[in-house]
Amino acid sequence: QVQLVESGGGSVQAGGSLRLSCEASGGTYRPYCMGWFRQGPGKEREGVAYIDTYGTTRYAVSVKGRFTISREDTNHTLYLQMDSLKPDDTGMYFCAAKSGDYCYTLYSREFRYWGQGTQVTVSS
Repeated sequence: QVQLVESGGGSVQAGGSLRLSCEASGGTYRPYCMGWFRQGPGKEREGVAYIDTYGTTRYAVSVKGRFTISREDTNHTLYLQMDSLKPDDTGMYFCAAKSGDYCYTLYSREFRYWGQGTQVTVSS
């Protein structure tokens, strides 16, 4: 059983930056595809980015070029560097994991393990 804990959320003005972290514990000896998801006010949860165990990444069109996902498996931590933030980026950000070396898709229903989320608020 994998436990995920996010941190690093906060309030910033448009154009600012934040770096989210997600620490994993339990079952970390197995390979996992890791992803970031978000849910804005009145919106459905959407995939933001994923990274597989080989470092292959994929981004949602809305964040490509502004966000960078990375992982440090030695300390079981996932990151999301968010630059040039926009008000539309406001929402609860969740870290998620699914077993396996590869990710293939960014469908939330395929990710088994979830953190509690960290709030990101971007003001104009």
